[in-house]
Amino acid sequence: MKRSIVLFRQDLRTEDNPALSAASDGEILPIYVHDSASQGDWVIGENSQKWLNNALCSLNKSLGENLAVFKDDTLTVILSLCKQHNITHVYWNRCYEPSRIRYDKAMKQSLVDQSIQAESFNGSLLWEPWTVLNQHGESYKVFTPFYRKGCLMSQKPRALVDIKTPLIYISTKSDTLTPINISDWSISENGAKQQFQEFIENGLDGYKTLRDFPSKPNTSRLSPYLHFGMLSPHTIWHHVNGLIGIMPDKDIDHFLSELGWREFSYYQLYHHPTLPDENWQKKFNHFEWEDSPEHLRAWQEGETGIPIVDAAMRELNQTGYMHNRMRMVTASFLIKNLLIDWREGEKWFWKHLYDADLASNSASWQWVAGSGFDAAPYFRIFNPILQGKKFDPEGDYIKKYIPELKGLPTNYIFTPWEAPAETLQSSGVSLGKDYPNPIVDCSETRKEALLRFKRLSSE
Repeated sequence: MKRSIVLFRQDLRTEDNPALSAASDGEILPIYVHDSASQGDWVIGENSQKWLNNALCSLNKSLGENLAVFKDDTLTVILSLCKQHNITHVYWNRCYEPSRIRYDKAMKQSLVDQSIQAESFNGSLLWEPWTVLNQHGESYKVFTPFYRKGCLMSQKPRALVDIKTPLIYISTKSDTLTPINISDWSISENGAKQQFQEFIENGLDGYKTLRDFPSKPNTSRLSPYLHFGMLSPHTIWHHVNGLIGIMPDKDIDHFLSELGWREFSYYQLYHHPTLPDENWQKKFNHFEWEDSPEHLRAWQEGETGIPIVDAAMRELNQTGYMHNRMRMVTASFLIKNLLIDWREGEKWFWKHLYDADLASNSASWQWVAGSGFDAAPYFRIFNPILQGKKFDPEGDYIKKYIPELKGLPTNYIFTPWEAPAETLQSSGVSLGKDYPNPIVDCSETRKEALLRFKRLSSE
């Protein structure tokens, strides 16, 4: 009988798993290897490590407690196991980070040299980056033609794959797994499906408009499940397409285009591997960034004195998650009001987000900075006060994460420094003590940002 290793990485599920499906006609040794070397300079962040741990615990249960976990060099582990257990095949689903691509190519060649059949599959993307090219055979640089022409008018995403059951396992000794208590999330394959169903029932209708409001239930909150592959994008794509005629077309189209943005992020990273570290638009290499540890720390800790920014940063620090609109607001404030290099924000998000994803994180920060593909122009600067008033009109989001301001009348909760002294006193707020005064003037720093950009563009 065929004896196969299935190497799990960012595909921690049993359903619609091509690598597991390929191995399911024989005996299977499912493994996960903690291998920081293969991650290059972007070793998994602190909160992502916690999520990963619990996801592995869940996967282990789904695999009948047969998941073998190791901490070593991946190829070394695999070659040793192949020898111990007479393994004939090794299967995995592809990762698209530059360091992973390099490692996987070398690993596949090493296995073939040992007369072991090695095969990789697409378990993570609807369209693989090298398959989507424009009419000149070149990669797209702008999202809309990439998605509308390059993706939607090309081959449809693959069908879901089945797995032959019951699975027959090969046992081996490995490290043990212990779950970590993480509130507010069900970190399991079933939890991913439940979250998806919750969104379909309560969030998809009205998604296009209401997704920007952090207190509304119209964001999917699927990003960590997608990053770790606990739910496949193909499952989401086919299910949501099946709702055409049942749910509003504009909401379906907009939600699917967000999956398209995820694809575009991976596309950028594949075709331009330096995206996490280098400005794609090289003129930004000459931008005059501020070096202010005090301002950076205030931003990181949610102590800038700008309530909507601080609420979002505290949401991140307390929950490992941040609403998408708020990600744009906080990023714009760091880059264009504090004038701090976007890479500082990228690193903080990488450390604290459960859904920290190299492609999405780097592409999104460069988008806000104006230095990336199809980026928001640098002169598009979010006014955080107006953003708060528009998308958190009752101040519910601010009050949730900045409880020291919850006694303020709504018309002052976005700008507490404008509140009369008697209003602050009656609300129990002492600025500079209970809550900081603004660390910068948003209007003045906006002018300075535009001035620096103008100097940059004229060089």
